[in-house]
Amino acid sequence: MHFNAYGGNGAALAAALVNLTDFSPESLEPVLSANGMLRPACTPAQAEVLRDWARRLDPVFGELDQDRQIQLINDLLDVTASKPYVSAHDGKEPHLHFFSIDADIVARAKDTTAGGLAMAISFSDGKRLGRCDRPGCETVYVDTSRNGRRRFCSLNCANRVNVAAHRARGVAG
Repeated sequence: MHFNAYGGNGAALAAALVNLTDFSPESLEPVLSANGMLRPACTPAQAEVLRDWARRLDPVFGELDQDRQIQLINDLLDVTASKPYVSAHDGKEPHLHFFSIDADIVARAKDTTAGGLAMAISFSDGKRLGRCDRPGCETVYVDTSRNGRRRFCSLNCANRVNVAAHRARGVAG
């Protein structure tokens, strides 16, 4: 599945924020940077705001009711200051920006994640915003596989479920 750069980065950043457990600026800044956010430096107060934002992003992932998922994303879009615009800077192809480059890191992260989730649901009916199927694992992910049938956050979780199922079949047989 191909999202545009910001839809993909925004949805991936949303998943990374939901999965983050340490919201200290030292832990948060590399996550923001790895997901395409420029000037990722943040204060402890901004990190707390992003922790609260991650809690708002969380229910979007793995939601099976499309109308509910759409409402959750629209609620996120409702509180952002986003005014999308097209840009072709630095020799790049035209692409969508969801935030003002002058905004602080909190506003940029909120705009990017809300916009990215909106793009993800628009291009995939929301089925690619998943939550790991392994019991006890709450990790969320954006399914970018070709067939869109991903069920686990990682190969490790998939293997654990498959080994447990294999062992259960062996005991039953």
